Amino acid sequence: MAEKTKENKSPMGIQVFIDKNEKKLFLIMLLIMALIPSCGASQYLLIVIFKMGIYTIFALGLNIATGYTDLVSLGHAGFVAVGAYTASILSVRFGLNFFPATLIGMAAAGLTGLIIGLPTMRLSGTYLTVVTLGFGEIIKMIAINWERVTGGTLGVKDIPSPVLFGITLTMGNHGLYYLMIAMLILSTVFCVVFINSKTGRALKAIAGDELASIMMGIHTNYYKILAFVVSAAMCAMAGSLYASMMQYIDPNTFTFDVSVLIMSIVILGGMGTIRGMFLGSIILIAIPEVSRVLMSFRFVLYGVILVLMMRFRPQGILGWKTSLPYKFSKKVQAKIPEIEAGVTDNNG
Repeated sequence: MAEKTKENKSPMGIQVFIDKNEKKLFLIMLLIMALIPSCGASQYLLIVIFKMGIYTIFALGLNIATGYTDLVSLGHAGFVAVGAYTASILSVRFGLNFFPATLIGMAAAGLTGLIIGLPTMRLSGTYLTVVTLGFGEIIKMIAINWERVTGGTLGVKDIPSPVLFGITLTMGNHGLYYLMIAMLILSTVFCVVFINSKTGRALKAIAGDELASIMMGIHTNYYKILAFVVSAAMCAMAGSLYASMMQYIDPNTFTFDVSVLIMSIVILGGMGTIRGMFLGSIILIAIPEVSRVLMSFRFVLYGVILVLMMRFRPQGILGWKTSLPYKFSKKVQAKIPEIEAGVTDNNG
């Protein structure tokens, strides 16, 4: 009995517990988020939670490229900017509703990811990181200098709120807050389905050993570009929602610091995990917000966290998936007794 108790308290026991109850914990978190507005929470608290949700979606998008495919990008703020600017300009100048404008913004970011991905997929490691970093700066310079379209340094003002079934969704009536939760659920479900699909298995194989993947017949360039396109589209969707909440964007909204923050969330929470993106956002968005001292030195904090995590726990806080036994599907688990019985008969 004592041995059993000790086993349950071990790190592996905690990991198994979280893995078994991951869906329940996710639903509990969503329920708490949904009930917070009805508990008389302040507008400031709702905005902080809104930002946590937005950055979780950013991290989920980057995690597809970096966590699952091992494509390190420091320019994802550029994809966020493409989605935010495209949707905002369509809404302000052409009166397009938020939802079709967001879809067009996602398509524009996906196309941008394709254009960037085609000539750079033969690069890896530091070279790819430098290219993506340069891409983020190029997008910022375009936003500054293309004044006729982007407004230049003045940015895009008076971005309208989403309208759904004739109801304007704002932070005041909590509509925008619940829209964020809906997008967060949609993004999470999409990532789960995508990663557990044939495409997701191919991405993880590429991250594990690209040469072996090529030998197995996996078209690595195709899947790496696909990861970049999907990652860019997800970041663009969240960027559009963020712009709608702020109602104003300019080139300084999408700086290199944003890319570093997204990457910090992915590394801190656990690359190659979905649950880690939620924890990383809570730590790096909520904690600096509640402490003005930390807010002043937040980028120093991000740098220290990155160095410490890469030195002592490169898999991230919740990134233990590879240390657990491989989880078979239910169909395979049902056949295990038959296989064991057959092995026993043969040995007998």
